[in-house]
Amino acid sequence: MRMSWTSAVGRACGVLLDAIVRLLALTRINPNFLTLMGLVVNTYAAFLFGKAGGDDQRRMFFYAGLVIIGSGFFDLVDGRVARASNQVTRFGGFFDSVVDRYSDASLFFGLLVFYARGNRFFYVVLTALVMISAIMVSYARARAESLIGTCRVGFMERPERLVLVIIGALFNVMAPVLWVIAVLSTITVIHRIHYTWQRTNAMDTPATGRAA
Repeated sequence: MRMSWTSAVGRACGVLLDAIVRLLALTRINPNFLTLMGLVVNTYAAFLFGKAGGDDQRRMFFYAGLVIIGSGFFDLVDGRVARASNQVTRFGGFFDSVVDRYSDASLFFGLLVFYARGNRFFYVVLTALVMISAIMVSYARARAESLIGTCRVGFMERPERLVLVIIGALFNVMAPVLWVIAVLSTITVIHRIHYTWQRTNAMDTPATGRAA
């Protein structure tokens, strides 16, 4: 069976990623440090968003998009390194989730600064709405799973948000991207509320009938 060039590239990237993970695992680096580095890199992207303006906007947004892509490296390797070096802990999973929320918020905070500096009040409000809805998508899932075990319904989770933000930054189309994230995140939260209501309602309804 002939291998396509796309599958060859994918396999080569996988081999490279595995090699990097093995190397990091050998250093016994703390996976939580890698998670924290992802936050640091995303914060720098937020700084580039906030600094953008005038003739520099397109260029600074493009750089921010590249930095966000770079931060994805730490998202890819922290969990893999934890497993490869036998450093998986309950706290690590908790820490990763908390830091991810800060990473998301930092990007939108940078956009808030950008729109505020440009006196674009409407987009300040829209970005604030996006920040809130993004956090609520994650919170709704976490709270639901404390009650019903699993709640993975809905589309607009963190990977999808990051891909959209990267597209908005690289191609300077952030305004429509924010609209898409705001709408789909809100729909996702409503979907999770409805799903959790169905599941909890079924759990709370007493079984009818008598045993034979």
